[in-house]
Amino acid sequence: MQLTKQQTRVYRYLETYLRRKGRPPSYQEIQDYFGFRSLNSVVKHLKQLERKGYLESPWGNQKRAFRLLPLRTTAATIPFLGRVAAGAPIEAVEMTEAVEVPESLLAGGNNFALQVQGESMVDEGIRDGDVLIIRKQDHADNGQTVVAQIEGEATIKKFYQRDGRVELRPANEELKPLVVPAEKVEIIGVVVGLVRHYKR
Repeated sequence: MQLTKQQTRVYRYLETYLRRKGRPPSYQEIQDYFGFRSLNSVVKHLKQLERKGYLESPWGNQKRAFRLLPLRTTAATIPFLGRVAAGAPIEAVEMTEAVEVPESLLAGGNNFALQVQGESMVDEGIRDGDVLIIRKQDHADNGQTVVAQIEGEATIKKFYQRDGRVELRPANEELKPLVVPAEKVEIIGVVVGLVRHYKR
């Protein structure tokens, strides 16, 4: 059974957490990450993943004792538009290629792929060389990871806007955010997925 967009986000979070820490997150960590109103919402999402065959859990009081099962996906081909910086802005390098990605990573609308260059988003699990799936749009909500262009140079950052200024915040404690007037920032799209092994 296909996962909804939110179920896929929960699955990807669990997958990344397991890979990085070697154990499942607690229910509280899942609730905090997604901003769910209650732990019951966490249980509901995990049980939906189990019902669709993507998670096994004994439930009961063993709230960390679940196991993820592989996603069953079909591939889609989307444009691969080159490289973009996860660091100081660099000029985007455009290419005319395509990349195959799981359909579960795609969001509605126009999707394309970019390869990451730099380490400024490592705390979000985005590494140098990763391929990001981007939903093309010209706006973003605070807290979303975006591809933004500043005076012709592109970068990947967390987006925050207030008082006529935009803060493009890295996910790397060694780096400082970029704060610029809102009129100088063009949103190219919002990150909706990541592929670490891909075929071009």
